[in-house]
Amino acid sequence: MTTLTHEHAAASHGDHGHHEHHGPRGILNWLTSTDHKVIGLSYTITSVIMLVIGGALAEVIRGQLANPNGHLVSFSEYNQLFTMHGSIMIYLFAGPFAFGALANIIVPIQIGAPDMAFPRLNALSYWLYLSGAITMLLGFFTSEGAANFGWVAYPPLSDAIQAPGYGTDLWIGGLILTGFSAIFTGVNICATVFYLRAPGMTLFRMPIFTWNLLVVSILILLAFPVLTAGLVMLYADRHFGTHIYSVAGGGVPVLWQHIFWFWGHPEVYILALPFFGMVTEIIPVFSKKPVFGYKGMVFATITIAALSLGVWAHHMFTTGVVLLPFFSIMSLLIAVPTGIKLFNWIGTMWGGQIWFSTAMLMAIGFVVTFLIGGLTGIYLASPPLDFFTHDTYFVVAHFHSVVMALVLGGMAGLYYWGPKITGYLLNERIGKAQFWLLFLGTQLFTIPQYWLGLDGMPRRMAIYPNNPAWQTANTWSSVGAIMIGISTLLFVVNVVVSWKKHPAGDNPWDGHTLEWFTTSPPPHHNFYRLPQIRSERPTWDHNHPEAKALGHGKDHSA
Repeated sequence: MTTLTHEHAAASHGDHGHHEHHGPRGILNWLTSTDHKVIGLSYTITSVIMLVIGGALAEVIRGQLANPNGHLVSFSEYNQLFTMHGSIMIYLFAGPFAFGALANIIVPIQIGAPDMAFPRLNALSYWLYLSGAITMLLGFFTSEGAANFGWVAYPPLSDAIQAPGYGTDLWIGGLILTGFSAIFTGVNICATVFYLRAPGMTLFRMPIFTWNLLVVSILILLAFPVLTAGLVMLYADRHFGTHIYSVAGGGVPVLWQHIFWFWGHPEVYILALPFFGMVTEIIPVFSKKPVFGYKGMVFATITIAALSLGVWAHHMFTTGVVLLPFFSIMSLLIAVPTGIKLFNWIGTMWGGQIWFSTAMLMAIGFVVTFLIGGLTGIYLASPPLDFFTHDTYFVVAHFHSVVMALVLGGMAGLYYWGPKITGYLLNERIGKAQFWLLFLGTQLFTIPQYWLGLDGMPRRMAIYPNNPAWQTANTWSSVGAIMIGISTLLFVVNVVVSWKKHPAGDNPWDGHTLEWFTTSPPPHHNFYRLPQIRSERPTWDHNHPEAKALGHGKDHSA
């Protein structure tokens, strides 16, 4: 027996090979489509372009810092570079890739839905994101240049006196547009998960990736309106004389920090949790085992989300206006559910028949790199230690360990789900070369920065004292950045070289979850038929009835 979708209730299994086409083709299809797969692919391409642009800015920054008295760019240009590098990577790459790109493509298919709940709102979300990205980047073409106050935009550095140009206004406008894009996507994913799940797909049979995106969507709905309100007030201060953040008019500059980090700390997990989900899908498949501690993973995700709303002020320990013990304890506490996830990943691999594909290598690289970032985060959660390293390169290194882990996780997702999206496999040999360059380059890039921070080098310096130890560490860090840049180019080469060369088939990895049951790429409404859903691994159950009969397919959700 099979459960059929509404659209294809009469379709037979033989229809698997048939691909329908609905609506216009080519560029008009891209412009007008409300198909979640087309929109998700648009997000993917746009966010990867943003990764390349942000990475190119980072290469210029590291070129400036390779020597103590670098003359590659001026002080003003350097301020624009590090501001826009951070802004592009956080606002225009990591976020949209996490909850726009793969989430858009994969979540509806993982729960057996024909599309997102609100397809037109989904299309609007993408166009708001693209508009916001272009708006923010247009700052480079204004007479005063792009935003130059750091990606966190603290007043008074971002007020009309210190940052008078149009670049700042374009930065604010771009961020408001991308914020609404995120909010609409959050509404859409919540509605899709709650109302469009296939028969048998209970909440505790959903894949972990979908669980994580549901939790992230709720966090987006709680956090992003706060940032949007803060940005509107910042714009009002700049142009309407409201003095909300200005001491001269009776305002409070540190209010912006509270508003920004109340968004900014949930945002760290809004960014990280989708990549946690990607890795949690990949490790079981390439270990040939079910995920270890399925429910533990779900509750750890919910706990992380709940705690993430109460830790924002650990970014503000040195301001003197926050209660240090409370925010320190909350910050240390959030490491516990994150640690549970780490041990569950290890437990999934333990005793498994591990296949070291490119996707699996990227996933393991994510786990190792995120562990380094997480452990140094525990260090920064202690106020006395944070006072010592605040505004030094130690914080830069910690943050980049986390963000580069997300890049590794994102690449794992692209290698894993790429064949499902396109119908073709990427070249494994090029992929593995890319992995080693990316993984080793990341460690070479970040670890010297930890040393620099402990040795007292401040962040946001365009030039630094001619200290031999500082120069050596910065040179090695710049070499690591070059390796990361080459690895990104290798990915682009892989896509070009592999394009339509190696057909993937419907399930090249012997995947467990529902997306591997349909064709590659999926038809317009995703499925011609669905298997019985009796556990969190319906495709594996269907393909391995003998193992199910022996009890290896036990329903862990029961």
